[in-house]
Amino acid sequence: MDIALFLTDLTKYVLAGCLVMGVANWMFWTKYNSHVFRLKMLEAGHAARKELQPLRLQAYERLVLFVERIAPANMLLRLHEPGLDAEAFQHLLVSEIRAEYQHNITQQLYVSTAAWAVTKQLKQRTVALIRNAAAGLPANADAKELSTVILEHINTLDENPYDLALKAIKSELER
Repeated sequence: MDIALFLTDLTKYVLAGCLVMGVANWMFWTKYNSHVFRLKMLEAGHAARKELQPLRLQAYERLVLFVERIAPANMLLRLHEPGLDAEAFQHLLVSEIRAEYQHNITQQLYVSTAAWAVTKQLKQRTVALIRNAAAGLPANADAKELSTVILEHINTLDENPYDLALKAIKSELER
């Protein structure tokens, strides 16, 4: 009888010990695996950022180029064609801005929302500036007169919106 009682007690203690060891083992591996998982996730995130960094830089470069290309001082010189009337020149300028914008539209994936908003707003304001300048000209005006009105308007502003846009884009890149 003593042996049966002894074996029963021994079985209880062994089972209790196994249960305690099983729970401890389970807790250790769960915690260890979650740390390993987090570490792997951090490494994957770091690798993704490392791969995206050149794309982000290139996207910001393209936004800067876009701003420079639609700045009236640059665009008017680049697209000026002698003998063109103001209405045809207006259409040429607006279509050039739209083409540049469409060419760079995918860059919004890699830049901040604020940088893209600045770019989009500048495009809209430039188109409005050109249309308003053309609307104030006589019907027989030529491209040179339209260019003069646009540049005079830019010169009357306290701050050049294209310089401000470049500053905003650069500050977003620095963040």
